[in-house]
Amino acid sequence: MSNKILPLVLGAAMGAAATAAGATTLEDVKAKGHIQCGVSQGLPGFSNPDAQGNWTGLDVDVCRAMAAAVFGDASAVKYTPLSAKERFTALQSGEVDVLSRNTTWTMSRDTQLGLNFAGVNYYDGQGFMVRKDLGVTSALELSGASVCTNTGTTTELNVADYFRANNMPYEIVAFEKADEVVAAYDAGRCDVYTTDASGLYAQRLKLTNPGDHTVLAEIISKEPLGPVVRQGDDEWFNIAKWTLNAMINAEELGVTSANVDEMKSSDNPSIKRLLGVEGAFGEAIGIGNDWAYNIIKNVGNYEEAFNANVGPDTPLGISRGVNALWSNGGFLYAPPVR
Repeated sequence: MSNKILPLVLGAAMGAAATAAGATTLEDVKAKGHIQCGVSQGLPGFSNPDAQGNWTGLDVDVCRAMAAAVFGDASAVKYTPLSAKERFTALQSGEVDVLSRNTTWTMSRDTQLGLNFAGVNYYDGQGFMVRKDLGVTSALELSGASVCTNTGTTTELNVADYFRANNMPYEIVAFEKADEVVAAYDAGRCDVYTTDASGLYAQRLKLTNPGDHTVLAEIISKEPLGPVVRQGDDEWFNIAKWTLNAMINAEELGVTSANVDEMKSSDNPSIKRLLGVEGAFGEAIGIGNDWAYNIIKNVGNYEEAFNANVGPDTPLGISRGVNALWSNGGFLYAPPVR
């Protein structure tokens, strides 16, 4: 175990001990009347505030859906912007109840930090963005490049692996805050900006002249992104996990925010169980049996959240691709409610 990991493990243990000695996360959340959600410091389409401080995005919708499941009110959320470096400590310490912040699920994070990933809400991969006038069409042409990225992320290791494997020298230029990386790249302090491909599309919108930049075709890693909670509280873990599953199942079953009331009269047993017409699946995880109905009514199914935040009709213009349902050629597949 590296010295870098040890303080995080100790912090997680202390946080878990404090939780075990007191109330559960769900009890804490109900007592304060809201979920404290750890988000990015501003990533359009995923977690980003407007001028009035209202947060929107695909990751934000996970927290809104959890609030709808617990309170029947998707607005019962407060947001804590976190850098990549500080995000895990904030969750371990109890500063936030859930981290929903474009965070990659890896083995070390899942097993060494006292954390649990509740699923994948966006399948991603690391890419590269360059200025069009650089004349580069492939990442294999980046030998000797200076590369901007965030500290405290998996991107630095992925870059090192990729350049080493292809015998290309490079220089890393790293910053803690995402906006610092964007500013440095925009100012020409580096040749390349690397992060998850979704992040590149999002951050490109912040550049002085977005049209002058292109995202290269190469994807050099697997980056399954999803919400994270602390280990040691299975009740809260189940709520986070099944909130995401409900949104995916709703899309597959054709249940939307527009037709969910009508669908309560469906003869489909899977829809009846999802919407709480049959069974007591909400009670089994400590919340109301209308938990999934409230998610869909107030936030929508996965397709609605995707299209509203990052889809083809948004500034990001991302197609479903591998984030389509398994039945449509993608990776999304949720266990059934039964």
